[in-house]
Amino acid sequence: MSTASLDARNRASLLSYLVPAVVAAVMIAPAAYAGTDATFGTALTQFSNFLSGSGGKVITVLSLAGGIVGLASGRFSLGQVAVPVGTGVAAGTGVPIVTAMVTATI
Repeated sequence: MSTASLDARNRASLLSYLVPAVVAAVMIAPAAYAGTDATFGTALTQFSNFLSGSGGKVITVLSLAGGIVGLASGRFSLGQVAVPVGTGVAAGTGVPIVTAMVTATI
């Protein structure tokens, strides 16, 4: 028996299992509507408050400390300055930007 016939048989066997599973998933799955689910609302609020508050400041300070340690060790690179600045900007303004991007207004 050739390898080509084995591959064709394996594909046919895979399709015989895959097609009914996909059809069943489509038939059973409920409709999803953007903005109507609040399952993770509390977690999102907590995480957003953490990043835009003291948590973001702590992350920025730790990133800055890592950059200073790198500078003190004698290996200067622009990344050691840019990473803490980028971290601070991302922690301070990233959360409102991402929230505004994913908020749908219809």
